[in-house]
Amino acid sequence: MMELIVSQGRIGDRGAGMIEGAARTARALHERYGVEPRYVGTPAGPRDDDWTVSLAAAEETLSGLAAAVSASVAAGRRTVLAANTCSASLATLPAAVRAFPDCVVLWIDAHGDFNTPDTTESGYLGGMALAGACGLWESGHGAGVEPGRVVLVGARDLDPPERELLDKAGVRILAPAEATGKRVAAAAGGARVWAHIDWDVLEPGTVPADYHVPEGLPPHRIREILEAIPAGDVLGLELAEFAATGDESVDARATESIMDMIAPVFATAAVR
Repeated sequence: MMELIVSQGRIGDRGAGMIEGAARTARALHERYGVEPRYVGTPAGPRDDDWTVSLAAAEETLSGLAAAVSASVAAGRRTVLAANTCSASLATLPAAVRAFPDCVVLWIDAHGDFNTPDTTESGYLGGMALAGACGLWESGHGAGVEPGRVVLVGARDLDPPERELLDKAGVRILAPAEATGKRVAAAAGGARVWAHIDWDVLEPGTVPADYHVPEGLPPHRIREILEAIPAGDVLGLELAEFAATGDESVDARATESIMDMIAPVFATAAVR
């Protein structure tokens, strides 16, 4: 059984399109698989604020997402999260690992999101999401992710202090050239996985994202990675940071590309 959770409250969004991007992703999943979305949070406009402000403002949405994920996994459903920003994972990953402490987290992202309040230069909450879930700083939304059970896939834009934290914590990193389906599956080691995809992991131009990092993965590589993991072993899938442009043709092509890339996860999925 599949459950679709959609983050619609602002969680540090600095761009205008991510809330709509999450909603578009959810509508496409509903149309293709018939699953009814569960919306969490109330949309709000973007702001270029510091993490201390955006974290407090996102309290209700983050708490709602944690509750939704906890209920989904407790009911034995495969959880799919359409999220506006990676910041949502501050709440969703701790909820996931409470239920599945032995799962491997595949963090498929151009960035490590492993900064802390002491290392962040941008002050962006999303750049601290994985570190918070791993307990490197106190977000107020739990932790519990073991860094040694995290595989960072496709990362290529890491701040030097962030890279030091990743290395010290024992997070495994597969650069884009290494991020093949075979290597990702080997890194997972046969464990069940909780997969998080930030669309800036792709080579810019396929799915619009607020951050453009060259030399990324082609779309077929995402599909290859998901094909390499048995569909029944994917406990949860988080899809984040599709920055809808407002151009219907661009956004429709991006949405269709997302559906194609993630299709292997739903090969054996039944709807809620």
